[in-house]
Amino acid sequence: MLDLSVGYSPCPNDTFIFYGLVHGKVPLTGITLREQLEDIETLNRMAHQEKPDISKVSYHAFGYLRNRYALLRSGAAMGKGCGPLLVTRDEEGVSLDLTRQRIAIPGELTTAFLLLRLYEPRVSNIIILPFNQILRAIQQGEADAGLIIHESRFTYQHFGLRKVLDLGDFWEKESGGFPLPLGGIMARRALGPQIARKIEEGIRQSIHYAKAHLEEAKDYIRHHAQEMEDEVILSHIALYVNEYTLDIGQVGEEAIRLLLTKAEARGLIPPSSADDTLFW
Repeated sequence: MLDLSVGYSPCPNDTFIFYGLVHGKVPLTGITLREQLEDIETLNRMAHQEKPDISKVSYHAFGYLRNRYALLRSGAAMGKGCGPLLVTRDEEGVSLDLTRQRIAIPGELTTAFLLLRLYEPRVSNIIILPFNQILRAIQQGEADAGLIIHESRFTYQHFGLRKVLDLGDFWEKESGGFPLPLGGIMARRALGPQIARKIEEGIRQSIHYAKAHLEEAKDYIRHHAQEMEDEVILSHIALYVNEYTLDIGQVGEEAIRLLLTKAEARGLIPPSSADDTLFW
């Protein structure tokens, strides 16, 4: 029996995706999975040490890991209308100088921060916080603005904040209409294609299982979502689990390559010799 470690976030889309696999609803013949749930930036950092065999990762972080990991075609967070938002407590009409004001971000290796740097390369006055602490930090004046991801895009208005920039809209214009690639599932290259593709298909079947047994999966999803309301949980899953999650397809693959190419051209990620074999 092959024992593999798998890392993913406690966000509803990830717990939805992996529910069937880690609860034995979608068995993997000859493979057992040991799950570890961590914030996405923690997962990004762990992957630099090659700790997980399989892991959710920001595509920004993957730019540094291409020689050691390859992407699975299932499990991705990608789409339109799902981009990171920049929010502030300032009133309408107040200008926001991204080169000077304090901006809270959910991690330097997140795709959100990569997109912000593609939009404004001179951003430097950053405060790194767990994503779920950013809204409160802005509200309390610890940051002038914040880069929000995950469920925060559904709740920022409850904190009296307003949106000043939608980086998903920016990407769609910058890319000529491609969906925004936020994060995906990768597997260590040392595992080889046979194991990686078995995991890839297992993830796909796990998604189908969760869709067919949502009520059954809800307790697991709620437990890790902590104080999140059911309405937010369901909106989160609906936004981030879509056709690209089952299979990125040709368009999704091109979107990922384009993001990495733009980042590499601007010196935001290092070059790699593995660009022809990014996917299993």
